[in-house]
Amino acid sequence: MDDKPTEPPVSTDDAVEAAGYDEKPGTAGGRSGGRNTKPNKKKERGQNTNRTFGSSRDVLQLCSTRTFAPESAPEECKFGSKCKFEHDLRRYLREGKRADLDTLGGTCPVWAVRGACNAGWKCRFVGSHSREMDEGGLVLVEDEERKKRFVEEGDGKVGDMGVLNVVSLEDKMRLSRKKFKAEKSDKYLEYLAEMYQLERDAKADEGDEDGEEDEDDKKKDNTKTKDADGQDQAKHDNRAQYVEPPFLPSEKRRLYYGPDMPILAPLTTQGNLPFRRLCVSLGAQATWSEMAMGLPLLQGEKSEWALMKAHASEAVPPTLSPSLLSTESASTSASNGSMKNGTILRFPTGYDNAKDTKFGAQIAANKPWIALKTTEVLTTLCPSLRAVDLNVGCPLDAVTRLGAGAALLDTRGKLEKMLRGMSAVSGEVPVTVKIRMGPREAAPVAHRLVTRFALGGPEARARGEAGAGVAAITLHGRSKMQRYTRTADWGYIADCAALIRRIHVERAATADTAREPDERDLPNGGRVFFVGNGDVFSHADYGEHLRESGVDAVMVARGALIKPWVFEEIATGQYLDKSASERLGYVEQFAKWGLEHWGADEMGVGQTRRFLLEWLNFHHRYVPVGLLERLPPRINERPPLYRGRNEMETLLASDNYKDWIKISEMFLGPAHPNFRFEPKHKSNSYDTLEAEG
Repeated sequence: MDDKPTEPPVSTDDAVEAAGYDEKPGTAGGRSGGRNTKPNKKKERGQNTNRTFGSSRDVLQLCSTRTFAPESAPEECKFGSKCKFEHDLRRYLREGKRADLDTLGGTCPVWAVRGACNAGWKCRFVGSHSREMDEGGLVLVEDEERKKRFVEEGDGKVGDMGVLNVVSLEDKMRLSRKKFKAEKSDKYLEYLAEMYQLERDAKADEGDEDGEEDEDDKKKDNTKTKDADGQDQAKHDNRAQYVEPPFLPSEKRRLYYGPDMPILAPLTTQGNLPFRRLCVSLGAQATWSEMAMGLPLLQGEKSEWALMKAHASEAVPPTLSPSLLSTESASTSASNGSMKNGTILRFPTGYDNAKDTKFGAQIAANKPWIALKTTEVLTTLCPSLRAVDLNVGCPLDAVTRLGAGAALLDTRGKLEKMLRGMSAVSGEVPVTVKIRMGPREAAPVAHRLVTRFALGGPEARARGEAGAGVAAITLHGRSKMQRYTRTADWGYIADCAALIRRIHVERAATADTAREPDERDLPNGGRVFFVGNGDVFSHADYGEHLRESGVDAVMVARGALIKPWVFEEIATGQYLDKSASERLGYVEQFAKWGLEHWGADEMGVGQTRRFLLEWLNFHHRYVPVGLLERLPPRINERPPLYRGRNEMETLLASDNYKDWIKISEMFLGPAHPNFRFEPKHKSNSYDTLEAEG
């Protein structure tokens, strides 16, 4: 039988992208369904939203009682002869599974690291950790020295494979059955409901039926307003009587972002654990999970909780420049927050790098109760979180249709309540937010959001509350309508960065005055970091944006997918002309780490192959520095067809997904006959409009 995967069906223009912004009335794919007799010559674009990946399973399914047992001493199966799974180990090895792989040196990468393989007899490399005894038949072999070393080097039990934030099945069941208590969120939501009623009552008291007022009426209304404000303030003062005192922003763990902290953006599909691990090994100092939807997390869905897993390399502190003080002037220092003797402190007061980590979780939610409860559950069950980030930038229709992601850009009051509540229930874990310019390019709203996040809305300020409780704001320089088209607007990002600086200056000017905010209510020691995101493809882009826009740090998205060593370039300050063999080494490393993460059985190999191909969908766009006519390269520029400096470099540059499968087979062997793959994006060129990042 041919082991090559079946060719996927050809995509049509009817297989539209997730969002319908580009559908025009009168076209074949338009919402109005108008007539159009002209042939459609439009280049295929957008997303293949109905992709399937087939299945990667053994022909015979081995019974779980036999998975790890020696041939001569199998566990007893409670179903006996009625069991639908295979009990004959030799028949399973002979007929039920494909032959062992001879790639990666023929050694199981899981066994090589931990001394035992969690796939047992199902492993595609089982020959490397099994043998036949003279009298005992077939047995699995474990390396005690490797097991001991793995446990000593890690901080968990052997089965964790160096993975953190692993939520137990029991906790997921409690969530699915609504047995998991989120008491802080419940109390805070009660507080929000009472404050909402107070605001409504106050507005009702201020109203005037006739629309006209004489002096006596004005005095009465002023009295009512004062009474309402008094009641409002009294409720606020009494909050501790019915709301469990949350962590004050000043009591939270301090967060730091700076020029020496290149950040890997949250990347849907591609931002999986093996890819993040690769980027960390190349110099990424902060990482984010893939965006997880809040409601499925609260329902205990395994697939969503899998996104919260982090590798041990993401749980170590970021590596920072040894200098604690910059040489900036006092005037610039005042604009950026924490100061000492007229010199800016790069780190917020109280920041402890030893307690910091690299990995944060990003969530999406459309209602305050979902955002709050998800945050509380996450910070309770996941001990290794740098921060919890609220996604207010995802433009995908499947997300915005629910009122989450970029749909929140137009709901400033609701968004502030969500962030303020998240900060109240997150314990010591800081809260951050990632936004876009606005719903439409011509009408940006991010500057208003930045002001609201840093200072609080009018209602909050009237109650004497400080900002929304966020420690950092990330701005993607595109609108919701733009999605990923054209270039990011770093000019607007610079304007918002300047706004944050002015806010810090004004706050510093109120020091030792009646208008000075209570330090206990200021998140991150009064320092709100501002991060820019969009079209970073080289160390030159990174440095230019830091200098020209005035942001505290820069986030890298698609640039890291195309060349993960962009973080290495940033650290060294130079272009790195990676050879084909070096790039192939990164592919091999991804394959090994993928098998460690998803398993070395048939299903694990299939998962690893699928996500490797998702990455190659972007990586093939890299053009070696040695072949470029000018620098710096631009992420949206489409190069002419070229031949590499050797056959492997040419193969790595192919935009044909069949060539990507061929590359995967170098390390994962022939694809399963039932494996399917088609690119997420119909156009694989540099000017693709729908590449996410």
